[in-house]
Amino acid sequence: MKRELTCVACPLGCTITVELNENEVISVTGNTCKRGEAYAKTEITNPTRSLTSTVKVNGGILPVVPVKSDKPVPKDKMFECMKIINSASVDAPVKIGQVIIENILDTGADIVATNID
Repeated sequence: MKRELTCVACPLGCTITVELNENEVISVTGNTCKRGEAYAKTEITNPTRSLTSTVKVNGGILPVVPVKSDKPVPKDKMFECMKIINSASVDAPVKIGQVIIENILDTGADIVATNID
């Protein structure tokens, strides 16, 4: 089986073809850099995404603070992560880089504030 992807590892946007035998990557072609090969293998076998959202602030100037994951989380856990984030709240004051949710869903990723309240 073959799958075609547009690489987002660098600005070139190469069209990459990944050949698979069931769930095992056999070959990656079309990439112009090594990052493209790594991206394609990860995207096919274990896709991850950075997560951005907001968390409610108790007693702050603003009602919410923007947050993001400090590393990508598995794509198949995004909706579960969002349920946890949507039910979370933090007390003011909030500082940039403050960990709001530690190790969300045992992914190794922390949800951190990207602004102050």
